[in-house]
Amino acid sequence: MTRKIRLGAFLPGGGQHIASWRHPDQPVDGATSLEFHKQLAQTAERGLFDAYFLADNLAVGFGGAREGGNARVAGFEPVTLFSALAPFTKNLGFIATASTTYEEPYNTARKFASLDLLSGGRAGWNVVTTTGDPTAQNFNRDTQLPHAARYRRAAEHVEVVRKLWDSFEDDAFIREKKTGVFYDPQKLHESEHRGEHFQVRGPLNVPRSPQGHPVIVQAGQSEDGRGLAAATAEVIFTAHQHIETAQEFYRDIKARARGLGRSPDHILVMPGFAPFVGRTLEEAQEKYERLTSLILEEDGVGLLNGLTGGTLDLRGYDVDGPLPPAPPTEGMKSRQALIRQIADENNFSIRQLYQWVATARGHFTIVGTPETIVDTLQEWFENEAADGFNILPPWLPTALDDFVDLVIPELQRRGLFRTQYEGTTLRENLGLPFPVNRWAGARTAVQAAE
Repeated sequence: MTRKIRLGAFLPGGGQHIASWRHPDQPVDGATSLEFHKQLAQTAERGLFDAYFLADNLAVGFGGAREGGNARVAGFEPVTLFSALAPFTKNLGFIATASTTYEEPYNTARKFASLDLLSGGRAGWNVVTTTGDPTAQNFNRDTQLPHAARYRRAAEHVEVVRKLWDSFEDDAFIREKKTGVFYDPQKLHESEHRGEHFQVRGPLNVPRSPQGHPVIVQAGQSEDGRGLAAATAEVIFTAHQHIETAQEFYRDIKARARGLGRSPDHILVMPGFAPFVGRTLEEAQEKYERLTSLILEEDGVGLLNGLTGGTLDLRGYDVDGPLPPAPPTEGMKSRQALIRQIADENNFSIRQLYQWVATARGHFTIVGTPETIVDTLQEWFENEAADGFNILPPWLPTALDDFVDLVIPELQRRGLFRTQYEGTTLRENLGLPFPVNRWAGARTAVQAAE
């Protein structure tokens, strides 16, 4: 089958841009409106997106910072929201974020397996380690775990969850009323996991879905993050400002996966893109400038306080001066480095920096016509920088409508994107293999050897 671009839609109801809630087109209560999220999901499905993605915070504000008044301060828990949205769609996948640092594997496995069943096999789990001392203080800690420790725990957490998702074999449930046999006990398996961080007996009390188990997504770019992604992820969301750094990441991840015995084709790398779409370049630029003009200075400074690690308070600095040095923290190390890179490469002042990252917090922002935007997506896709993209519409619903109505047809015209869904599960649409149940697979291997 001809390789096609895969697309995720990152659609927080409060908007991507920190000032989007102030835009006349954006509902002020969008972050907590089920009806608005339903509208977004149905638009994304109309555009044939693979999945609706949502990040998640476990504290108020970005990185736990309270500065500013943007609409990202509060919203729904993603799995709960997606469970409500699933009945209103047929093919669209739902990728929700959950923390390996502040959740137990059994709870994580159970809620994602439930979403997967409820949606008919359309769930994905975005694996995050979660940063920030304010978040830690909501979970019986004074400070966040060190970066390396979070990733060790994450690797074991994912291992346990995948074991639990295989508790029931695919054909375990007989449900024969006449004989009274509901399931085959020989096809129910305990996990019996004992490791550094977790002791989990199992089995999970939720069966497998039509896609086997949820798609595993990861977004780390640090050395530890790349290691976890290469070993466990099936989709990787990543942030780059240049095709050269995207190519380095793409090739590194594929090489690491190959070295671990995984097929590189079974890991999809999807950089984030935030598009301002206009029928002319002037129209696109006007949209960008209009949204930028709505940023309150305190919001922009608060955003940078979180993105730079939370130890540097920029409120005392001249916003028209340079970004001062900020010591690296145990938080999102790759994102801290990216924000510094953007500031240095462009010689941005603090004001110019927060204006540029206000849309997508370090993901690639592109202002252009459908043709010029697709030119860029095609270049990245055809030159080992991306298997697809996680699209971050700056404000909603208009910027999502712009992408669906203007960019998707251009992608289709060039033969780069589907014209209909390939299947009904998220795996089928992403072109990912069905995960063979480990117990059934082991039994098959023994029988073959005999």
